[in-house]
Amino acid sequence: MAKQVIAKKAEVAPQQTRVEPKAPASVKPSWEVRDRTYILKGHSTPLTYNLMSKHSQRFPLLWFDEDNGEQKELRYATNQNSPLVEKQKGESTLGHIVFENGTLFVPKQRQNLQKLLSIYHPGLNKKYYEFNKVFEAENELEHLDLEIDALIAARQMDIDQAEAILRVEIGSDVSKMSSREIRRDVLLFARRNAHLFLELANDENVILRNFAIRATEAGIIKLASDQKTFVWASNDRKLMTVPFDEHPYSAMASFFKTDEGLEIYKSIEKKFS
Repeated sequence: MAKQVIAKKAEVAPQQTRVEPKAPASVKPSWEVRDRTYILKGHSTPLTYNLMSKHSQRFPLLWFDEDNGEQKELRYATNQNSPLVEKQKGESTLGHIVFENGTLFVPKQRQNLQKLLSIYHPGLNKKYYEFNKVFEAENELEHLDLEIDALIAARQMDIDQAEAILRVEIGSDVSKMSSREIRRDVLLFARRNAHLFLELANDENVILRNFAIRATEAGIIKLASDQKTFVWASNDRKLMTVPFDEHPYSAMASFFKTDEGLEIYKSIEKKFS
C-alpha cells in the first residue's frame, strides 16, 4: 500500500506592512491670555499717537486671510469680540487706539484690541511692535556678552593696538595722551560701542594705518603736501604713490602688506626702537 505523503507548508517570514507617514498637521500658535504692551517704532515718542482703528474707502484697514485668499475689513469696536467686521453683530461702539508717550498698555480683559494689534493690524512691526520680555531679555543678554568680550579684549590689548583703535575714534589727539589715558579711554570705548570696538580690534588695517601715522609724526616718513606721495624724511626718496581717490594712510596700510612694503615696515620699526 502506497504511503500517503503529507506536503509540508513552506515557512514564510512575516511581511511588514508599509505604513505611509501622515503629513504633520499644521499647528497654529496658541494664543496666551495676558496683559500686553505695544511700543511705537522709531526714535520719536509723541505725547499721543492715534493708530488707525477702522476701515474706510479713503483709509483702508484690511487683513489678508491666506486660507481663502480674501481681504477682510478691520474695525475696533469695544463691544465686539472680534476685530473682523464680518464677525461683528449688532450695533458697534467704535473705539480709539491711542499711544501715550510712545506706548500702549492693553490689559488681558480687552482681547479684541489685543488680537487686532498682535495679529491683524497692518501696522504691526511697521508703525509699532509688541513688547516681549523674553525677546528683550535675550537681546540684552547678547549685548552684555558682547560688551564683556569687548572689555576683556580691551583689557588685554597692547598699547600700540589700543592707540590705533582710539585714533579712529578721536583722531590725532591720541598722540598727546599718556599710556594710562589711552588704556582708560579704550576701555570706555569698548563699553560704549562694543560691536564697533571688536570690529576695529580685528581689522589689521587699523593697526597698520596707525603705524604709518606714528611714523609720519615721528619724522621717519613724510606725506607730500599734495597727499599723493610718501617719501623717506631723511632723503626724500619716494616710498609709494597713493592711488587716486584713496585715503593716504589707508593706502599706506595696504602697501605694508606687499613684499616691498613689508621691508619698509621692518625698516621703520627698527627706527622706532
